[in-house]
Amino acid sequence: MEPRLHPIPPPDRAGEIRRGVCRLLVDHGLAPLAEVKLPNGRRADVMAIGRNGQVWIVEIKSCRTDFLTDVKWEEYLGYADRFLFAVDLDFPRAILPEAEGLILADRFGGEIAREPAVRPLPPARRKAVTLLHARTAAFRLHGLVE
Repeated sequence: MEPRLHPIPPPDRAGEIRRGVCRLLVDHGLAPLAEVKLPNGRRADVMAIGRNGQVWIVEIKSCRTDFLTDVKWEEYLGYADRFLFAVDLDFPRAILPEAEGLILADRFGGEIAREPAVRPLPPARRKAVTLLHARTAAFRLHGLVE
C-alpha cells in the first residue's frame, strides 16, 4: 500500500498580510486588534490605537477580486483618523484609490508605501471608538468573546 500524501493547503493570504500589518503597526507604536466589529455593523480587518489616541483602520485586500467586489470599505472612514489598504507585493496597486493610505505586507512585516490622509475624528466618536477597542481587547484577553 502506497503512503497517502496530504496536500498542502494554500496559504492564507489575508492572514499573512494581517500578521505583517500588525507587526508594522506595533513597530509604529500602535496597538492593533484584528476583526473589530464597528457600531455600524461592519467589521474592520485591523483597528489600531496609537499612544496619542489616533485611530487607524486597515482594510486587507488579498486579491483583485476581493477589492472589486468590496462595496463597504468607505463605511470605515467615519471610525478612523487614518485609513489604509494593506496588500501583498503581487497585488495590482493601480486599482486602489490614491487618496487612501497603502501598506505593503507579507507575513514577516510591512511598510507604509503611501501615507494615509488624516481625517480627525470628532471627540465623541473618538471616545466611543477608543472604548470599543479597549473593551474588545479586554474581553478577548479573558476569553469572553469569540
